[in-house]
Amino acid sequence: MTFAELLSPNPVLSDGAWGTEFLRQGLDIAEPGDSWNLRFPDRVATVARSYVDAGSRVILTNTFRANRITLTAAGWANEIAAINQAGVAISRQAAGPHAAVFASLGPTGKMLAAGEVTEAQLADVFGEQVEALAKGKPDAILIETLSDLDEARIALQAARATGLPVVASFVFDSGRNRDRTLTGVTPEQAAAAMEEAGAAVMGANCGNGIDAFIPLARRMAAATRLPIWIKPNAGMPEIVDGEAVYHIAPDDFARHLPALVQAGAQFVGGCCGTNPSFIRALARQLDALQCASS
Repeated sequence: MTFAELLSPNPVLSDGAWGTEFLRQGLDIAEPGDSWNLRFPDRVATVARSYVDAGSRVILTNTFRANRITLTAAGWANEIAAINQAGVAISRQAAGPHAAVFASLGPTGKMLAAGEVTEAQLADVFGEQVEALAKGKPDAILIETLSDLDEARIALQAARATGLPVVASFVFDSGRNRDRTLTGVTPEQAAAAMEEAGAAVMGANCGNGIDAFIPLARRMAAATRLPIWIKPNAGMPEIVDGEAVYHIAPDDFARHLPALVQAGAQFVGGCCGTNPSFIRALARQLDALQCASS
């Protein structure tokens, strides 16, 4: 399945959380999950296949934090290329002909505005990672969980240099109405900036439960001509014995799909707290929605 084939009038299901599944399999929260591409590739493949089997037509790669800044801090600086390339290979094998593979690229965790990193350093870090990802031939690159427009533009420029389509996804979880990024960016500002910078898809992930994403999708769709990418959390977590516990059920999550599609969402999946049962529930809702419209 190619990127162009995904841009049909019909909504497309992406995948759910990966970190949640790795924690269930025994990942230490202090350990970089990206390293599992080399240490436990079978476990990573199990997660990827579970989403394809559940109905995902887009799956990500286990490379969200596989950049030089994060991996150096974790002692994996010599394996950056290997981790990224293995991540694409694992997802590509799991996807087969049934799903497209979007290579995941997350923020570095360093703030430009605070002087923790320079624009030149960010360009080098993102450039190194996307070069490694592109060698695995993913169908697109997803820059996700963004909050800062300048960092987003730098990452987008690096990703576009590969010639691959790029999805830019922000976290809107701050401000009085929880509809701004950590740095104060609104959905309208992010959508306009990413379209101008050459993104192929614009969206939001993480930070909120699914009901909050309906107005976010509507606002982004009104501000850009780009397709809209949506990946909400399974509600807001409760910390129980030091662990995040999500209480929303898959069917309760999925019942918001028609409203999301009506609001303009083209790609819908899940973020923190979701799992393959959430994707199966979304698939049932999507089938019902398509039957009702035919």
